Amino acid sequence: MNWPLLLAVTVVFVAVMMIKGAGQISVQNARAYLKNGALVIDVRSPGEFTAGHLTNAINIPLDDITTTVPERVKDKNQVLLLHCASGMRSGLAKNKLNGMGYANVFNLGSYGRAEKIVNGR
Repeated sequence: MNWPLLLAVTVVFVAVMMIKGAGQISVQNARAYLKNGALVIDVRSPGEFTAGHLTNAINIPLDDITTTVPERVKDKNQVLLLHCASGMRSGLAKNKLNGMGYANVFNLGSYGRAEKIVNGR
């Protein structure tokens, strides 16, 4: 067995998983924000959203985030909880919104993780 190759693959896998999870809000904090009126934004495409989405989530695709959020969310202190299919697009959207001055933007991560948080599982 090629142990150096196996070790390298393992290290890369662990690094990717750590990066993917970095920047995601904790389950406890997300649920607290939800109880206090946080807005859940699904940044997936309209087709993905139509195929299935979280109750009360609004769909603002990543490509539209910088134009649509300012139209729909005037208060830059409003808590925004973002999610997508894997957590990558919602992370990008979070960074864009932070750069626009939105102070309370958090990445829920993947649809599956967001569903568990929102539904209390």
